[in-house]
Amino acid sequence: MNTFRNPILPGFYPDPSICRVEEDYYLVTSSFEYFPGVPIFHSKDLVNWRQLGHVLDRPSQLDLDGTPTSKGIYAATIRHHRGTFYMITTFVVSATGARRNFYVTAKDPAGPWSDPVWLPDAPGIDPSLFFDDDGKAYVMANRQPPAGQQYPKHMEIWLQELDVENGKLVGDKFSLWDGALKQIHAQEGPHLYKINGMYYLIIAEGGTGFTHSVTIARSETITGPYENCKMNPILTHRHLGRSYPVVNVGHADIVDTPNGEWWMVCLASRPYGGDYRNLGRETFLVPFEWEKGWPVVNPGKGIVELEMRRPELPEKRWASAPACDHFDSAELGMQWNFIRTPRGEFWSLSERPGHLRLKLKPERITDSVNPSFVGRRQQHMDFAARTVMEFTPSSKGETAGLVLLQNPDYQYRMEYGWSEEGSKLSLIQRKAGEEAVLASLPMTASKLYFKVEAIGQAYSFYYAMEQEQWLPLVESADGTLLSSDVAGGFIGAYMGMYASSQGEHSSHAADFDWFEYVPL
Repeated sequence: MNTFRNPILPGFYPDPSICRVEEDYYLVTSSFEYFPGVPIFHSKDLVNWRQLGHVLDRPSQLDLDGTPTSKGIYAATIRHHRGTFYMITTFVVSATGARRNFYVTAKDPAGPWSDPVWLPDAPGIDPSLFFDDDGKAYVMANRQPPAGQQYPKHMEIWLQELDVENGKLVGDKFSLWDGALKQIHAQEGPHLYKINGMYYLIIAEGGTGFTHSVTIARSETITGPYENCKMNPILTHRHLGRSYPVVNVGHADIVDTPNGEWWMVCLASRPYGGDYRNLGRETFLVPFEWEKGWPVVNPGKGIVELEMRRPELPEKRWASAPACDHFDSAELGMQWNFIRTPRGEFWSLSERPGHLRLKLKPERITDSVNPSFVGRRQQHMDFAARTVMEFTPSSKGETAGLVLLQNPDYQYRMEYGWSEEGSKLSLIQRKAGEEAVLASLPMTASKLYFKVEAIGQAYSFYYAMEQEQWLPLVESADGTLLSSDVAGGFIGAYMGMYASSQGEHSSHAADFDWFEYVPL
C-alpha cells in the first residue's frame, strides 16, 4: 500500500484550515504572538506541502505590541470564492481575553493580502466563512449562549450574513448549535459546508487538550434546526489514553478531491518523554467516507494514524528546504519568525552580506516585548541545531547567542556576554520565571560556535572556538520545560538567535554567518 507519514506539517502548526481550487490545495494555521502571522501552504497531493508565505506579513495588518504569550492570532479559516481568497481569524489582544475578529482577501494566495476588515459585532473566537449557492456569504463563530451558560465553558455556534461588498455583518444572528456532547465544554472551531443539498456543521468540542474531539450536525436549511449525528464524536483520541502516540485530536476542516475522495485535516500532538508535547499542536491528515449521509473517519479504525494510505492523487514533491541557511538572500526565509511585530531596524541581511546581523536592543526575551530575536520552530523530537556568531561584548549586560524558547518564563539561553567579572559563556535555564545558571565559562572570543542536540527530552549544549571542535557545556538538560504541559499556553517550542543590551542603549550587534537545523 502506498502510504504517507503523519503529521503532514510537523511542529507548531495548529488549527489547520484547508480549501481546494480545482487541483490545488491551500492550508493555513494559527500563529499566536509570532510575526509574520498565519503561514500559508500549497499542495497538489495533500501530503507534500510548500510554504507560500504568510497571510499577515505587514505591520499594518498585524500589530502585536503588548500581546501576551499564547494570545494574538487564533484559529484561521481559508476559503475561496469567485476568484478571491478569504482568510478570517480572531486576534486575542490582551491577557483578559479581549478579542477582535477580522478577515483579509487576496487574488493570489501567495499575497499580497489586504489590510484587515474588522467585524466589531462578531463575538467569540474561531470565525469561519461560508459561501452558499445563491452567492450569499455567512460568518460563524462561537459565543456564550444568549440564555446563559448551563455549565462552565458552555458555548454555542452563531451564524450571520456577511455583506462582502461593504465588509459588514447584516441581518439577524442565528443560534445554530451548542454541541453534540453535553457538558463537554468549549464548543468552537465551526466550519459549514453544503454537500448534496444538506448543510453540515463541523465543530471542535472538549477544549484543545486531551479531551479534544470533532463533532458534526446537519440541516436542510442553513439556519437550522440541526440534527445531531448519533455517531458523535466522529473523531477523538481521548479514549485511547495519554500514552497513545497521537493525542488531543480535534479542530478539523474537510476537503474533497477531483476524483471524489474526502479528507480531513486536524490538529493533534505527539507526546514524548512522558506527557510532554514540545512540538506543540501539529497538522495531521486522515481520510473519511460518507455512509448514509454522515462521515466515517478512517473506516474500520476511526483514529488518526502515524502511517496511512496516500490520497489517490498524483504525487507532487517540492524542492526540499536546505538544512542550513547561509543568510545569502535579500529576505529572511519563510521559516523565520519574530516575537511580536518587529519594531525598529534591529536586524539586517545587507549590512554585512552573507550574515544575519542582530543589533542589541534593550528589550529582554524574558519580557512580553519584541526582542532582538529571529527564530524557527522545533519540528522533531530528535534534532541538532547549530550556528556561528561573531560578537564582542564590551559593556555590562551585553549578551547574544542561541535561545530555545517556550515563552518568556520557560527557556534555555546559551549566551556569550559581559559581566562584572568579564566576558563569559553561560547556559541559563529559566523555569517559572526563576533563572539558574547551569554552566558558566570565562572566555574571550570574537567568534563562537553554538550547538544544541536533543534526543527526546535530553537537550545537550555544546560550544566551539574552531569549527567542529565541539566541547560540552551542559549535557542532558531537562527539555520538558519547553512543553506547554509544563509552561502552559498553546504554542510549541522555538529556537533561534538573540541579542540584548538588557535595558541599556547599545550600538553593538552580533553577526550570525549561518544557522543549521537537521532532524536526527
